[in-house]
Amino acid sequence: MTDQKLIKVRYFAALREQAGIDQEKVSTQADTAEALYTELKNKYNFSLDIKNLKLSYNLNFSDFNQVIHNGDELVFIPPVAGG
Repeated sequence: MTDQKLIKVRYFAALREQAGIDQEKVSTQADTAEALYTELKNKYNFSLDIKNLKLSYNLNFSDFNQVIHNGDELVFIPPVAGG
């Protein structure tokens, strides 16, 4: 059985607009950043596929296979266009 974790998640750009918030604490049983993003994508109907995102895991860039633990901070970073 997977343990429940409390993860701080921050959103930027399109993800922030779609979630309607810039950060939250998420209670999850997800084991990886990818599994957590899938949960959140379903919850908020995110339009961005995971392959278009970068991940910051506890202030360091990481891949989406990163195992997550209680108290971690994840930032899902979408592509940003500027002008």
